[in-house]
Amino acid sequence: MSLEIVRPFAEIQYAKELEALVRNDPYPKPKSWKMSPISVLTYLMGGTLQDGSVISTKYFGFRQTMELAIATLLSDRALLLMGIPGTAKTWVSEHLTAAISGDSSLLIQGTTGIHEDQLRYGWNYASLISQGPSEEALIPSPVMRAMNDGRIVRLEELTRIPTEIQDALMTILSEKILPIPELKKHVHAKQGFNLIATANDQDKGIYEMSAALKRRFNIITMPLPSSLNEEMNIVQYRIQDMQKMLEIDLPEIKNKQLEQLVTLFRELRQGKTLDGKQKVRASKAHLSPAEAISIVHHARIQSHYFNQNKLTPQIIAPVIVHTLRQVDSDETIILQEYNEAVLKKRADWKEWYQAFKELL
Repeated sequence: MSLEIVRPFAEIQYAKELEALVRNDPYPKPKSWKMSPISVLTYLMGGTLQDGSVISTKYFGFRQTMELAIATLLSDRALLLMGIPGTAKTWVSEHLTAAISGDSSLLIQGTTGIHEDQLRYGWNYASLISQGPSEEALIPSPVMRAMNDGRIVRLEELTRIPTEIQDALMTILSEKILPIPELKKHVHAKQGFNLIATANDQDKGIYEMSAALKRRFNIITMPLPSSLNEEMNIVQYRIQDMQKMLEIDLPEIKNKQLEQLVTLFRELRQGKTLDGKQKVRASKAHLSPAEAISIVHHARIQSHYFNQNKLTPQIIAPVIVHTLRQVDSDETIILQEYNEAVLKKRADWKEWYQAFKELL
């Protein structure tokens, strides 16, 4: 029995699109890149190619943000995507790497318990003890492998890594070499090597980056969606994408329901109604598109199996309340106030109002 991959890397999931872009690419490409910078941009922003191939939109945001990110990877500086959870940092990082290197699997997950070996190199201690330092005993990190192969390595949650461990990247990013003093040698990065890091600067448990390390990155702040329609497009695209992986006919969320859910998130996030006429207490939770995607996906699965494929606010509302309770108990009070002060007055929000009233 063959096992299906639950979460394939971008270069596998979007292999046909990547092949079409390479096939239709008339522009010069940098050495070691799989395609030209313009084609990388098309892969992210979407479009139709000369042979009619349709490239789906991966990033629903400012084109200039992606242009700046791609231009950074053409330079000798590393790229740091900064922002709150749900601003597509990881998503963009993976797709940039897939389009440029053709392999987004070189990945390091930043945590407080990470060791310097995971950024540089480690040792097979059995070989080290019996034979001493040697090439055979060396265990390369994803960073070293990327340097050797001229590829891009991804580093998730850079600011979750203690500052002194972060600084192990200093020589790698500035000199493009990795010293191995035990073997009296250096690993020199090949053309095409670079690093894309992501970081959340507003969460708990983060470590400050040193000024010296910051200088080695071009830092791009990933913004939240600027409009209601843009945010709706992001949520719609991702929940459809997630459904394909499940291979189940889940109930579709009605456009009006999605508009109301995203409106609710934006108003609680901003601390005012979309028309600006009424202030509300702002939520401290990161009510981002990522949270909306997770909530809708969960509610669709629940509706499919337990509610005769009927997706209603009564199914979605408990997931929202559960999400807020995980952040802080005060969040449900904020939602309760918003429900009574705003939703109660809206004629077409009666189902939402009643669903929250029964829960809060």
